[in-house]
Amino acid sequence: MGNAKPVSSPLAFHFKFSSKQCPTSEKEKEEMKKIPYSSTVGSLMYVMHWNAVKWILRYLRGTSKVCLHFGTGKPELVNYTDADMVGDINSRKSTSGYLMAFAGGAISWQSRL
Repeated sequence: MGNAKPVSSPLAFHFKFSSKQCPTSEKEKEEMKKIPYSSTVGSLMYVMHWNAVKWILRYLRGTSKVCLHFGTGKPELVNYTDADMVGDINSRKSTSGYLMAFAGGAISWQSRL
C-alpha cells in the first residue's frame, strides 16, 4: 500500500455494506479466516470488506501530513449539516448530522441513523 494513490475521503459512497454479504457456509468462513483483517484493521474492527480497508489505508496515506492550524482571524460561528437518504441498504434508514464550530473548534455535533 506504500505506492497507493491517496484519496481525500475516509470512505467512498460506492461502498455499500450489507449483512447479506457476510459468509454463510463453513467453507466461506474458513476462506475469510485467511484474509489478514486483524493485522490491517486494528481498531477499525467493524469494517467488513477488504476494499474498504484498502480505501481507508489510502485515505490515511493521503492525510498523513495534514495538520490543524489555528489562525488569529476573527472568530466566527459556523454550522455544517449533511444527510444520506436511505444510505443503510438493510434497514432503508437515513443518516443525518450536524456540526457547530466556533473559532475553528467543534462545540456541538450529532449524527443520527
